[in-house]
Amino acid sequence: MNQTQTETAVNPRELQRRIATGQPAFLLDVRTPGEYATAHVPGAKLIPLDELDPAAFCRERNGDSSPVYVLCQSGGRARRAIEKLKNGGVQCCVLVEGGTQGWIDAGLPVNLGKSRVLPLMRQVQITVGSLAATGALLALTVNKLFAIIPLAVGCGLLFAGLTGICGLALLLAKMPWNKSSFCNPDSCCATESK
Repeated sequence: MNQTQTETAVNPRELQRRIATGQPAFLLDVRTPGEYATAHVPGAKLIPLDELDPAAFCRERNGDSSPVYVLCQSGGRARRAIEKLKNGGVQCCVLVEGGTQGWIDAGLPVNLGKSRVLPLMRQVQITVGSLAATGALLALTVNKLFAIIPLAVGCGLLFAGLTGICGLALLLAKMPWNKSSFCNPDSCCATESK
């Protein structure tokens, strides 16, 4: 039995070693186009999590049985993508530990580009902070019932922290500015080592 058939996760350095020795690997990045345009692992194919269709993915691979190494920014979306792919019949999906950020932190080469879109987590932080501050201000100045807004935001953060599922991030990922890439990786992204 192939090692990757039972493997569930791999660290970035080990994956880079495998790629360098010519082992077959399919790298799947499930982040938003804006995140991908900012920095991505060389050779990674972008299919955002909300657009990932296991049946279409299988058809596109056309019987290719090489391991599918799945990554996002830090691991949460990649885990959901792996679950989605496995439920759709895709075998041998392996989580890249730490995602793209782990790859960068390991000092491995990345394709860097320029994106005018803030990273998804910063968009979440800005939205949550704005809602909480606005709700608190309205509760203090207009009507105390506006305290429901920061309460709801806090409950949402608690849920996201406990489950690893952030509804706001999923919603923001569907916004138009996160759907289009401002950088064509073939034309404006250069490979650099960090």
